Amino acid sequence: MKKLYIILILLAVSVSAIAQDGRALYTKYSDLPGVEAVYISSAMFRLIGKIPDVEMNGEDVNLAPIIKALKGFYILSTEDQATGNDLYADVTKRLDRGEYELLMEAKEDGEVMRLYTAGDDFTVRSFIMLTHDATEVTFMGLDGDMPRDQLEDLILKAVED
Repeated sequence: MKKLYIILILLAVSVSAIAQDGRALYTKYSDLPGVEAVYISSAMFRLIGKIPDVEMNGEDVNLAPIIKALKGFYILSTEDQATGNDLYADVTKRLDRGEYELLMEAKEDGEVMRLYTAGDDFTVRSFIMLTHDATEVTFMGLDGDMPRDQLEDLILKAVED
């Protein structure tokens, strides 16, 4: 029984660490010169209210369940090479801990975009998009309790041609 409590505590700590990734990166990089930064809080998501369906590839998509589940949205982008290298290394270090699963990767003309999720079979607690090329690094992170099936369907519809 004691082992079960220790495992549960470690699991809770790791989930809490996942939720801190976007915020920690934002805090570290948002005030640096040459970094474009955007943060949207859970309070803003609650203010949005009823969200109309959005048309994607000829289908209406209901974004409300995803948006209402968000607790934080972070974007960091830089064309400064040194800062970009540091940001990329920090994000990659967090991804290499094994808590994130690669959802998708796209490569074109030297640009690489990767989408990662962390959570369980039903809920995504963290979503990360990391893009980089020769001149720019961009990190986007979403924290919340998003329904996995709805988030993955939304991503697939967004990238379909």
